[in-house]
Amino acid sequence: QVQLVESGGGLVQAGGSLRLSCAASGRTFTLGAMGWFRQAPGKEREFVAAISSSGESTNYADSVKGRFTIFRSNAANTLYLRMNSLQPEDTAVYYCATRRWGASYYSPASYDHWGQGTQVTVSS
Repeated sequence: QVQLVESGGGLVQAGGSLRLSCAASGRTFTLGAMGWFRQAPGKEREFVAAISSSGESTNYADSVKGRFTIFRSNAANTLYLRMNSLQPEDTAVYYCATRRWGASYYSPASYDHWGQGTQVTVSS
């Protein structure tokens, strides 16, 4: 079993930046591709960014492309999401998750282990 714990969320003004972290523990030797999702009140959970097991391949939602960067440290068993130029529409709870091998990167159903989430609030 893998446990994921997100941190780094908070309140920031529009145009500001945050860096989210996702620390993995447990059976970390099984970690593969991972991703970040977010969920705003009253909305479905949506894909934000994904990264391969090596970190060499990344994918982003169009809404965050050019502003967010996903990266990982396999030595530290930690996944990151650097968020720049934050906007009020980025307000949501952000979750990290591990992806099943071969599954599509953009669907929440492709991910099995999830963290508890960290709140990001962007004020205008």
